[in-house]
Amino acid sequence: MKKAIAIIVSALFVLSVAGLSFAAEQKEAAPAKKAPVKVQQVTGEVGAVDAAAKTLTVKGKKGDVALTADEKTSVKVGNEKKALTDVKAGNKVTVKYSEINGKNVAKSIAVTAAPAKMEAPKKEAPKAEEKKAPAEKKKTGGY
Repeated sequence: MKKAIAIIVSALFVLSVAGLSFAAEQKEAAPAKKAPVKVQQVTGEVGAVDAAAKTLTVKGKKGDVALTADEKTSVKVGNEKKALTDVKAGNKVTVKYSEINGKNVAKSIAVTAAPAKMEAPKKEAPKAEEKKAPAEKKKTGGY
């Protein structure tokens, strides 16, 4: 009788250890979850564009950012969808991008108009005919 109990207890022990090792193997085999991709943004002036290589450089506040465009990159000039070939050096842009495999891949490029050189308006001397009449004084109610 003691031998039967010892055999049953040892069999249960072996099965429980085997079950734990099998569960540990399944956890290791599960695919690792990818970390969420962090989207960053840079606003500045376009330094260089190479539409053939699908690259551009943006001069941001923290320095130059080299970016790569792919087929998913959306380019907007105003409210119109355009292509990377429509982006020119000197344009003001806001680019949203993510770092993928060590490269900054642009998700969207929003182009604002290139800064136009504004000339100061010339002030002309008033003509003698256009002199303003002196303003009339308002009458108050006798206060």
